[in-house]
Amino acid sequence: MFFSPLLSFTGLSVIFSKRNLLIMKLIFFLVAVAILQANANGFAQTVSLTKDRASLVDVFREIRKQTKYNVICDASILSQGYKVSVNLKSASLEDAMGQCLKDLPLTFSVRDKNIIVNAKNLGEAQVPNVKGIVADQNGRPIPGVAVTVKSTGKVTQTTSDGTFVVSVSEQADELMFSHISYVTQTLKVVAGQSVKVSLTEATEVLKDVVVTGYGTQKKKDILGAVSVIKSEDFEDRPSTNLGYSMQGKAAGVQIIRPSGKPQGGFSLRVRGTTSITAGSEPLYIIDGVPTQLLFDINPNDIESISVLKDASSAAIYGASGANGVVLITTKRGNTGKAKLSLSAYTGLSKSANKLNVLDRTQYLSLMDELGQVANWNNFTANTDWQEEVFRTASLQNYQLAVAGGNEQTKYYISGAFSQEQGIVKSNEVKRGTFKTNIDQKVTDRITIGASLSYARWFDRNIVSDVGSGNSGVIMNALTASPVIGIYNADGTFTANPLRLSFNNPVAYIDGSENAYNNSRFYGNIYANVDIIKGLRFRSMFGYDNYNSKYNYFLDPFSTDWGRVNAGVANFNTGQSEYWLSENTLEYKTILKEKHVFEALIGFTSQKKYGESSSIEAKGFSSTGVKTVNGGSIFGRPSATRSERSNVSAIARIRYAYDDKYLVSANFRADAASPFGEEHRRGYFPSFSVGWRISKEDFLKDVEQINDIKIRYAWGSVGNDGLVDSYAYAAYGLVGTGYNYVQGGQVYAGTAPSTPENKSLQWEATIQNNIGLDIAMFNSRVNLTIDAYQKKTTQLLLDKPVALSSGFSGALQNIGKLENKGLEFLLSTRNTIRTVKWSTDLNLSINRNKVGYIGGTDILDGFINLRQEASLIREGLPLAVFYGYVANGVDPQTGMMIYQDINKDNIIDEKDKTVIGNPNPKFTCGVTNNVSYKSWNLTVFVQGVQGNDVFNATRIETEGMNDFRNQSTAVLERWKTPGQITNIPKAIYANVSNSDISSRFVENGSYLRLKSVTLGYSLPKGILGKLGLSSAGLYVTGENLFTFTDYSGYDPEASAYSGNGAFGIDFGSYPQARQVIFGLNVSF
Repeated sequence: MFFSPLLSFTGLSVIFSKRNLLIMKLIFFLVAVAILQANANGFAQTVSLTKDRASLVDVFREIRKQTKYNVICDASILSQGYKVSVNLKSASLEDAMGQCLKDLPLTFSVRDKNIIVNAKNLGEAQVPNVKGIVADQNGRPIPGVAVTVKSTGKVTQTTSDGTFVVSVSEQADELMFSHISYVTQTLKVVAGQSVKVSLTEATEVLKDVVVTGYGTQKKKDILGAVSVIKSEDFEDRPSTNLGYSMQGKAAGVQIIRPSGKPQGGFSLRVRGTTSITAGSEPLYIIDGVPTQLLFDINPNDIESISVLKDASSAAIYGASGANGVVLITTKRGNTGKAKLSLSAYTGLSKSANKLNVLDRTQYLSLMDELGQVANWNNFTANTDWQEEVFRTASLQNYQLAVAGGNEQTKYYISGAFSQEQGIVKSNEVKRGTFKTNIDQKVTDRITIGASLSYARWFDRNIVSDVGSGNSGVIMNALTASPVIGIYNADGTFTANPLRLSFNNPVAYIDGSENAYNNSRFYGNIYANVDIIKGLRFRSMFGYDNYNSKYNYFLDPFSTDWGRVNAGVANFNTGQSEYWLSENTLEYKTILKEKHVFEALIGFTSQKKYGESSSIEAKGFSSTGVKTVNGGSIFGRPSATRSERSNVSAIARIRYAYDDKYLVSANFRADAASPFGEEHRRGYFPSFSVGWRISKEDFLKDVEQINDIKIRYAWGSVGNDGLVDSYAYAAYGLVGTGYNYVQGGQVYAGTAPSTPENKSLQWEATIQNNIGLDIAMFNSRVNLTIDAYQKKTTQLLLDKPVALSSGFSGALQNIGKLENKGLEFLLSTRNTIRTVKWSTDLNLSINRNKVGYIGGTDILDGFINLRQEASLIREGLPLAVFYGYVANGVDPQTGMMIYQDINKDNIIDEKDKTVIGNPNPKFTCGVTNNVSYKSWNLTVFVQGVQGNDVFNATRIETEGMNDFRNQSTAVLERWKTPGQITNIPKAIYANVSNSDISSRFVENGSYLRLKSVTLGYSLPKGILGKLGLSSAGLYVTGENLFTFTDYSGYDPEASAYSGNGAFGIDFGSYPQARQVIFGLNVSF
């Protein structure tokens, strides 16, 4: 019984078929064997060695080769010319070292992976008399740091815990500390002194290895525009949503949270919007496997994120790279003993603000003015519906991970559970994830591995972003009548006395039940074969399987809408399956120490299959059966099915001369099934060049400059992001529901819904990019500047056709769209004694313009009882707001005054014009991290400037034309002739005063204190007593303050998800203010 709830939540009860059980047993068996082998090999070190009068250098080199242990020995010992004769077979490490040194005046000790050799007969004057510890900026010990005594030239290395001991020949001497990943530092010392040295990771910026398309590359050698987000960049922001963790962390990457729901997701734009209908989300790739789902990824499992922003970087992905590429690399195991990590946090969420609406007295006054008559004396409540709808919500997250390995086997395994309530009652998400990465070195030339993930999540959603209508909870909380309570005497939900079909907002939360049940299994297996030195063959197979179920039930008794239909039940299912086969051959070589050459060729094939079904039932006599089989009236079932496949060939060449002149070229050929045979193939080339000026003679001796590189890139990419319903668009789509009668019997019929167009092909984007990378002052200051231009042609648009054809429109390649912009990234690292301070600032400027789209306007963003609020027109920015220009209120009549654009004395459609622009002038993000001893403070600020928001919420809360409650802004409404005000008169059933106009366009700029985290790490002494390797506590505040002139809940909200309408707030779910307390422990 104990396991039943667990199996139910994780979905194991569903997937425990015999076949799946065998697969899972095999996976867990391999994982267990890998861990046991890794740990066993980690402690079992043997040496077989035969030497005759060999030098210590030869003996130590062979021992290191067999055991992987470093041998640390003073140069003065090696210079003595000691000879060793030994014959060992499978001896332990200790026995081997003892035999090798038994006749020599030497002794040894073993610390972790280091063997330290010292002289036996050191006199008092020779005893090392300066000791200390070397740590990084966060106080973590650094092993393997070379410590050089300036007076003697003697060198020793720090041990695994960062400690060192050296001899100095004088009372005053100087030590030099050097490491490949840190800035070299010198320190004056005296005999007997104990020192603590902190090294700056400044040069790491130039030595970073960045994941790029089909491989990795040193960051300093990258020629395209690539933004990198490391795991430590969002470790200080506890979140279960990847997009939230990435927001404001990369230049040229705009992440929009259109809703504050826990399951609200995010929208990511790389260098603006590049399409109108084919989607502008980038291609997401997790450990080499493309995906469209990111909700179930655990951010704690992520090692790094690389965003390929320009065409030269993304062209290797061809027809899928026009919107940029986001490469997500998850954590893997490392050589060393197993490390067990536990992280947990819990917190509270609350709405950051409330909107002021009329109370009972003010509402009744307005209804009287509108002539709305009811027996108001029967309604005595004064309900604050925002208080009834919103709540203080809780969230919690727990993760357990283990990682380790040896030279043969490395592993990383994690499991996590999270639960987050929304700030609207009943809104909730529960999620469980499991992740394992295994790398096994079979031979010196062959490595195999796997990355496997499983996730299952449940959520209870609520409807928002649709105005008040019959379902928008947020808008209903603002417009529900305050004079009614929640329940009637019979237990049913109350409704507006003037319109009984409008139940109160709590009814739309508790009067229905809905539940999403989703699961996903995805991952890959791979094999690397090193054929000869520098030549590697890699084969990978990727798989992704997603299943979803949705159940909905509307109570047949408690709500008006439920009584009208006698209850409603829906059952929807969906499934998608994706597989990828990828084979590449890569060659790397260095000729004469100055010529670096890399080449890659490969072939990929992929296939995607999807299907969905839905059925609805009404006519329920009770709530005993809440599924569709309990109803008596059934709607027509619906189902969809789609299938598509792609095959591709890829190639890449890189060349660098003397680390000074760099050249790279990519090519991809794609073939995709959705298009006609003559246009099924596409070719996507790119090239880039770079010049490292800092390597030239005229800059070599400028100590303040560490690196300057100029780069230029050009490339062509495509967008084949047709939604599945267009998977056969080239051949025409078929619609159902065309029933016909023959012989007195009704038959189900089908008919073409779109005409065929075998000339369809993917949208094409050509991009130019020029960039500058500068590192200065020991790489403590780093600046990257990029300028780009993106031109997209062959936009897929639905162009109107003659009505005589029987179709309203046909999908064609006719549109153009251009984006251009600038990006700035500045990073500084400062150390002032024991205080360490780092700053990362990014700023992005993007401008877009719509080109030719067939000479017609495209309208989107429909507003109830009115028309569309967004316009796509040639020569204008994308999705500008479109409506009337409001010139105030007529003091004599109280009616809105709209500008007569065409001067014909008539206000009609011809007087509509552009009234706002939702595209920001720039976006920015600033992260400051300050650490002092065991304390750490991280402050993240994110902002958007120069964009407009169309506040459609105000259309319903300031319209004053029906029975809905209004905002307190209408207390300033016009009432008497001659009154000067900007709020028109109240007129029942009049929408003219609240039509789409500049009256509702507001400045959407904001600067948000997105996250503040204060952390404390336990001192090393306490950790040792507790048996821990690290432990820390932290408190985080999210969305603490927002500086904005916007009058709504949230300037970031957007009710419409498409590219043709954004920046419209229409009863949108606000973001929450959060306080989170967390703990991180590792053993």
